Amino acid sequence: MKRKGKESRLRHSLFSLRGYFLFFLTVSFVAASSILLLLHSAILDEQALRQRAPVTFAYIVLLSLAFTLIDKLRRKWSFERPVKKILAATEKLANGDYNVHIEPLHVPESMNELDLIIEGVNKLAEELSSVETLRSDFVANVSHELKTPLSVMHNYGTMLRQPGLPEEKRLEYAGEIVSASRRLSDLISNILKLNRLENQQIYPDAAPYDLSEQLRECLIVFEDALDQKELDLHTDIGDGVTVTADAELLRTVWDNLISKAVKFTDRGGRIDVRLERRDHGAAVSVADTGCGMSPETGAHIFEKFYQGDTSHAVQGNGLGLALVKRVIDIVGGEITVKSKQGTGTTFTVWLHGGAQAQPRS
Repeated sequence: MKRKGKESRLRHSLFSLRGYFLFFLTVSFVAASSILLLLHSAILDEQALRQRAPVTFAYIVLLSLAFTLIDKLRRKWSFERPVKKILAATEKLANGDYNVHIEPLHVPESMNELDLIIEGVNKLAEELSSVETLRSDFVANVSHELKTPLSVMHNYGTMLRQPGLPEEKRLEYAGEIVSASRRLSDLISNILKLNRLENQQIYPDAAPYDLSEQLRECLIVFEDALDQKELDLHTDIGDGVTVTADAELLRTVWDNLISKAVKFTDRGGRIDVRLERRDHGAAVSVADTGCGMSPETGAHIFEKFYQGDTSHAVQGNGLGLALVKRVIDIVGGEITVKSKQGTGTTFTVWLHGGAQAQPRS
């Protein structure tokens, strides 16, 4: 309430001519009253008082002008200069220059209204700078991720035009084009889906469904990939665990987590998928014995286009876990990650609140 009171006082003009005029009249009245009172008490001769009146009036005018000048200098130093700095900073922000910082006028213990405005401008500049950095990174990453599959498609398409190309090579090049086009399609689909999620254009449609069966269906999709890498799959998902949630949104979560586990687990490794009933929901964990990640990487894995594998040895666009995090936030759940380099990673999703787990009747 105190801060709001300070901010409301900023609505009044600090430098209006009306303010100067009222100040001048006030000083004049005070000075005239004081001097006339002193003269009246000191001089009883009315004729002498009349003779001194012009001089007294001149003194009053000069004194009032002096007070007005002093007040103008005070206002210029205390208000006009800081306000000009604030206006210059906001103009820079409007022109896209976010490298703005205004030094506060006072220490925190004695901050006034202008200090609050300066603090707000500095925070706004920081936020805009952060958003601009994210936007630039997003554009750069999207450009890179779009360019890579397009280049693959162009190169292999060019080689397909070679005369007398053996059938084996033709099928190989065509397969690479299909793979690159699928990767491009997945990228665009994920970008559009993430954009809709972030702009709250997708709302969860909660309904009871069998989570155990959904996890089994997701694992079947990765059956060929598991066989190709000779991965050992262990499951403990029970039977008939029903939750109330958006089945379509959560399918995106399980698909991405299982896909990550398959991609980053070396041949002959192990993947564990577990589903546990909870008093107020359910918990799903996906663990692997893959390469794991450092704490520094773990702190950024839910950011858009972030890829811990800077060598790009494993294909990906860095959107999968960003989608997972956004979906979990929308359905009101939680996700945690435990990982250690060289030993593997475990993602655990907690569905609670609106997601009630119970045995199927």
